[in-house]
Amino acid sequence: MTLRPADLGKVALLMGGWSAEREVSLRSGAAVLEALEARGVAVTGIDVGRDICETLQAGGYDRAFIMLHGRGGEDGTIQGLLEILELPYTGSGVLGSALAMDKMASKRLWSGTGLPTPEFVTIGSEEELELAGALGYPLMIKPAREGSSIGMSRVQDAAQLRNAWVMARQYDDRVLAERWVEGTEYTVAILGQEALPLIRLETPREFYDYEAKYEAGDTGYHLPCGLSPEAERRLQELALKAFHSVGATGWGRVDLMVDGEGQPWLIEVNTVPGMTDHSLVPMAARGAGIDFDELAWRILAMTAERDK
Repeated sequence: MTLRPADLGKVALLMGGWSAEREVSLRSGAAVLEALEARGVAVTGIDVGRDICETLQAGGYDRAFIMLHGRGGEDGTIQGLLEILELPYTGSGVLGSALAMDKMASKRLWSGTGLPTPEFVTIGSEEELELAGALGYPLMIKPAREGSSIGMSRVQDAAQLRNAWVMARQYDDRVLAERWVEGTEYTVAILGQEALPLIRLETPREFYDYEAKYEAGDTGYHLPCGLSPEAERRLQELALKAFHSVGATGWGRVDLMVDGEGQPWLIEVNTVPGMTDHSLVPMAARGAGIDFDELAWRILAMTAERDK
């Protein structure tokens, strides 16, 4: 039977929140809201606050579309609340969201299961900076539980390492130092059980940072990505393994690097990726012949499986 908008009832589109990615979330949410309204969905946009439980209970909603980026929305927190309220929701469940959001947890899992990810250490105190330096420079320093490249720095020496650690701690007391991979960056969007066409990212900046993602006009997005069909298929398979290994489901994005010798390295999984005009999942979907409205609809329609 063909699923109709009316079959999904009243939908709460959750966006905003209180993480460092609030502004991106609001932009993503506004785009998805417009797309679902165009498909005839009875959807209400909600700027999520600490009273979200009461708001959802009072609204009589039938399901939720999660467009919250970062902590509070992408880390299993809102998923747990929706489980308690028995509201079907988009994307990964509690465990998959929590594991993917915590870069240290997901990298430990990948390392333990034989999936390739750059060497890393955690920096919990100034005394542990030496352990990070022992990985060799350059390094990538990042908060363990943030997205959109917030708080991330590429460092070349011990002085830069300390400064980057201090900055990253503003966003999370758990900081990750990761061996820098010199090579080409790719991203793989996941929709259901399918990996969409790869996008190769190119930026004149040191790395694909917040400005390159959302503000700069000089970022290159290459689709087709330039790889052979066989090489692209192998990276799609690796991305699906990485995505499923952390328990992620529904939709998301896997970021990876390929070094000069052709070795891929998994960087992270995003379980609620951006859906702005600069965002990568809509771009990959277009490469697969799926427009934005259809993409938003397919993500929402997957919640019908939770009704069964």
